[in-house]
Amino acid sequence: MLEAKGMTGGYGGADILHDVEVVVAPAEIVVIIGPNGAGKSTAMKAIFGLVHLREGAVRFDGRDITNLAPNKIVSQGIGFVPQTENVFPSLTVSENLDMGAFVRRDDFEAQRQKVYELFPILRDRRRQPAGQLSGGQRQMVAMGRALMLEPRLLLLDEPTAGLAPAVVNDMFDAIRDVNRELGVSILMVEQNAKQALKMANRGYVLAAGQNRYEDTAANLLANREVAEMFLGG
Repeated sequence: MLEAKGMTGGYGGADILHDVEVVVAPAEIVVIIGPNGAGKSTAMKAIFGLVHLREGAVRFDGRDITNLAPNKIVSQGIGFVPQTENVFPSLTVSENLDMGAFVRRDDFEAQRQKVYELFPILRDRRRQPAGQLSGGQRQMVAMGRALMLEPRLLLLDEPTAGLAPAVVNDMFDAIRDVNRELGVSILMVEQNAKQALKMANRGYVLAAGQNRYEDTAANLLANREVAEMFLGG
């Protein structure tokens, strides 16, 4: 589904990514892990057109989307949930979902109901401003908004960052439900690496802007060097 190969680029002429490769197959959950500053979020943003690639190519369903504007990439069937500032705090939950459907010209009420089925708390809070919600609930709003365009691939940048430990499990459950119930492929950058790998099909380990390891999630969890260097032993 997604083939990002040879990604080299960064900010202001300085390369952060160096020949990075990320591939996602249909219905997969793929996790990118690594230390702070490894280029994980930059790789995600490069796929979504938020970081300019000097070299390399990104293809989605065989179509070249390298360096396309994000609004064009969304229309191709890719959704993106950034780590921070990912809701409109003054808008209600329902209005946030409406914003997610900004390019649709058809009736999207059925998709809204699917989002409410995935996240029942959002139905209960649909008239409440998103800025008044808890961190976990705001993250659900952000995911729900991205799902309003019915993407086939969802990019999640640190979806559990800043959440209380008790809420982290709920967020991983929600991500699993999006994958299983809606059939949406997931590419996720995540600091809770061990927990993320336990729910993923495959994983990539980035270090210093380069691919360090790529394997099935089970093999990465069993790899002693990966465990010691990136999973806390």
